[in-house]
Amino acid sequence: MPRLVMKFGGTSVADLDRIRNAALKVKREIDAGYDVAVVVSAMSGKTNELVGWVRDASTPDGSNEVGFHDAREYDSVVASGEQVTAGLMALTLQQMGIDARSWLGWQVPVNTSSSHGAARITGIDTENLDAKFAEGTHAVIAGFQGLSPEGRITTLGRGGSDTTAVAFAAALGAERCDIYTDVDGVYTTDPRITKKARKLDRIAYEEMLELASLGAKVLQVRSVELAMAQKVRLVVRSSFSDEPGTLVCDEEEIMEANVISGVAYSRDEAKITLLHLADNPGIAASVFGPLADAGVNVDMIIQNISEEGYTDITFSCPVDDVARATAAVDAAKDAGAIAYDDMVVDTECAKISIVGIGMRSHAGVAGKMFRALSEERVNIKVITTSEIKVSVLIDRKYMELAVQALHDAFELEKAS
Repeated sequence: MPRLVMKFGGTSVADLDRIRNAALKVKREIDAGYDVAVVVSAMSGKTNELVGWVRDASTPDGSNEVGFHDAREYDSVVASGEQVTAGLMALTLQQMGIDARSWLGWQVPVNTSSSHGAARITGIDTENLDAKFAEGTHAVIAGFQGLSPEGRITTLGRGGSDTTAVAFAAALGAERCDIYTDVDGVYTTDPRITKKARKLDRIAYEEMLELASLGAKVLQVRSVELAMAQKVRLVVRSSFSDEPGTLVCDEEEIMEANVISGVAYSRDEAKITLLHLADNPGIAASVFGPLADAGVNVDMIIQNISEEGYTDITFSCPVDDVARATAAVDAAKDAGAIAYDDMVVDTECAKISIVGIGMRSHAGVAGKMFRALSEERVNIKVITTSEIKVSVLIDRKYMELAVQALHDAFELEKAS
């Protein structure tokens, strides 16, 4: 029988009524002739609650200090959220007359690295699942977790349940992997910003990867990376309707791609400029090495060299990373690793990006973007490009205006 992986996120299994609703969707696919592996997240809000308990237990003095805990025990506690959901989903399916059982990561097993809290899947042994499928038993799998080489429970970090689902789809040779969430697909931009946003029927892996990395929250970056590497066809669907979703697939499955598929944004960006650095070999490494060591997620980078032999370096990072970034740069200056005249910090920025595989074969896309922003008198602070993406940094107060202007300029409300 063909196999299908169905993944339900936290909002889709937030209570027993929603679990029953999700189970009905599973039953529909089983009745259609599929062997189904269901991957579930913890109920909405439960993981945060469990994390809070770990912090409280680890810091009884009330300081609630982040990170002050045994990461192995952290994983043991936090993984229990998915365990509860998996058991409840299996019981619900049984009440519907479906032969189903729950599986935890260590029971499959899902083999991972030893990086507790951020483990990576190294392999999935499907022998036990294959045997149960042969007996007519369907699987309900706790997402977000696995088993380390030392025999300890691990969790996969942000987006772990999506990644679990894609990994199982690849390991089981599933026809596709359906990701059920609280939206009914991937849109050309955020419908909350413009009512003209249109749901896409299909989108290429590369486009979805760019959109996910740029702030679109429909899918996590790791799961899209894995799907692209393993050629797993993904469908983003709503748990609360039967509307068709968006297929994330290989570029070859898209007959005629739009030049631009979507406009993404990241609201809380900052721009940091170091002025009058010495233009010496290795100066960029001297700046960005300490930033990396401090865990600062640097994004856009510009380096300008003056006729006097000095250079200015500008980079962007999330607003939440500004304090760490400035401290790391100041420490490098104090240690004599770098020297600069001034550091200018702008925390009122947003990043706007256009994404589309059609850029590869169409000229003038960047010019059209810049013209649309110019007509709305939106000033561009920083520009970066890739083969299928153009991103700009602008004042945050113009973010929604810029998104709407670009959506209109590229006529994204029209189907290809």
